[in-house]
Amino acid sequence: MIGGERSFSVNLGSLKNTTGARSVRKRVGRGEGSGLGKTCGRGQKGQMSRSGHKRKPGFEGGQMRLVRRMPKRGFASPNKSVAALVNVESLVRFADGAVVDPAAMLEAGMIKSTDFVKVLGGGELGRKLTVKAHAFSASGKAKIEAAGGVCEIKAD
Repeated sequence: MIGGERSFSVNLGSLKNTTGARSVRKRVGRGEGSGLGKTCGRGQKGQMSRSGHKRKPGFEGGQMRLVRRMPKRGFASPNKSVAALVNVESLVRFADGAVVDPAAMLEAGMIKSTDFVKVLGGGELGRKLTVKAHAFSASGKAKIEAAGGVCEIKAD
């Protein structure tokens, strides 16, 4: 014992639930003495007391649902293309003189899709790379070329 504290080991036999974490299932319809006889905790009348009643998601008792009260704004195109953005500093992981294309970026885990890749100018690049992408920012292109690399627009 150190400082009045008891040490004990934790094993499967010594684990106990937190108070209130598990409750006993309600046994309804087992007589008046059980406290859940007659109406079985459903109350006297109304749709909630009837058998077969199901609560629909979003149902608010007959008033207009919140989803339908909110105004609709704009239009979400199902064919929208989202650019995968890559900063220049993340290209440092490739070897000097390597050809970096969207497939190589995908393999390295930098992007999730090769549909549209844009290279941005965040950070510094200290190696000569041939970078193939769908688009380049002005600063990204300048930094790649300043390091002695080449920027190629990839057309799919």
